[in-house]
Amino acid sequence: MDEIRYRAIGTVRSPFTPDGDQSLPHIDARGVVSTIEVFPEYMAGLRDIEGFSHIILICHLHLSRDYALEVTPPSDTVPHGVFATRSPRRPNPISLTVVRLNEVDGNFLHVSDLDLVDGTPVLDIKPYTDCIGRQEKVHSGWMQSRDKR
Repeated sequence: MDEIRYRAIGTVRSPFTPDGDQSLPHIDARGVVSTIEVFPEYMAGLRDIEGFSHIILICHLHLSRDYALEVTPPSDTVPHGVFATRSPRRPNPISLTVVRLNEVDGNFLHVSDLDLVDGTPVLDIKPYTDCIGRQEKVHSGWMQSRDKR
């Protein structure tokens, strides 16, 4: 397979400092205000983004150095497959996060609820709409999979 390459379009500016763990799933980021600095050459791409209450950020977990296919999240005591967690220790260190868009100020997006560290490269921004991924009878969590073991 050919190598896949992306270019950052911006940077996360958050109060969370790097401690070797790019994602902060053990931190309650609800209400925490951060800023997405979109590089000036991509500013035209923000046109009309203020019409959305939430946006999806796709970021590169640049501090993640290795991966594990099974991890034990801080919120549990048993290991789970990495694809069933928000662990940063992934084969492809990317994150997908939904955040509240509070304000657009030029090329700066002021957001809430972002659990990424300061300096995280932003790969893409998408508007969040309630029709994305709408499914019936959605289950969230590990208990359903434990019942099937």
